[in-house]
Amino acid sequence: MLKGIPSVLSPELLKILMEMGHGDEIVIADGNFPSAAIAQRLVRLDGHDVTEILDAVMKLFPLDTYTQEPVGLMAVVPGDNVKPVIWDEYRAVINKYEPENCKIEFMERFDFYERAKKAYAVVATGETAIYANILLKKGVVRE
Repeated sequence: MLKGIPSVLSPELLKILMEMGHGDEIVIADGNFPSAAIAQRLVRLDGHDVTEILDAVMKLFPLDTYTQEPVGLMAVVPGDNVKPVIWDEYRAVINKYEPENCKIEFMERFDFYERAKKAYAVVATGETAIYANILLKKGVVRE
């Protein structure tokens, strides 16, 4: 254990976050996402939800300021009559850490999958909310 590091962040995930460079992307995926089939590097955090992990990651993770939309969400598939309320939670978490950088891109389902295949890592969670996958593009740490 370390001081100041959220306990939900496993040693494996911390290592991945440290390895990632500017422009690398990470997906925090819900329980329905085909994480194992898509991931280059898979981190399993099945007992946790996406919002909890997003909050822990955002404490340490700078978003890319050189891209228009450093956050990506899977858009609702046409015909699905839902509004994912979890997106409001995501906005609140991101605004808590980087309010000036809370710009979100909504991607068609299969475009999201293709982007996730190129992501540095995918974190598989036990999240049960639908459309709860989120992609983050890493920025530069400025001190």
